[in-house]
Amino acid sequence: MRVPLESLPFEIHPREVKARLDSGEPLRLIDVREPEEFVRARIAGSQLIPMRTVPARLPEIEDLARGATLVVLCHHGVRSAQVAGWLRGQGIEAAQSLQGGIERWSLEVDPAVPRY
Repeated sequence: MRVPLESLPFEIHPREVKARLDSGEPLRLIDVREPEEFVRARIAGSQLIPMRTVPARLPEIEDLARGATLVVLCHHGVRSAQVAGWLRGQGIEAAQSLQGGIERWSLEVDPAVPRY
């Protein structure tokens, strides 16, 4: 069930991401943490694009957004909210921030993902 862009909330709950992934919906998980954090803990299928590199990698991110919703994530949700807001300002309306970040994902969806 694809959510119409005009009603796409800015934040998305980890359980909703999991349900949408499980249903086969095209989601792209963009992890904006630093490489050291990504090595420590990551969500399967996520792509590392550190926050500081996002502007330079905008064309790549635009390609990822074609036909998919982007779910931006970080440790607790602060950086991902900044990046998702910036991406929306660049015209990528299908960008959402993962509420609570990978920390909340680990607590509520997949405890096998290490917490730090």
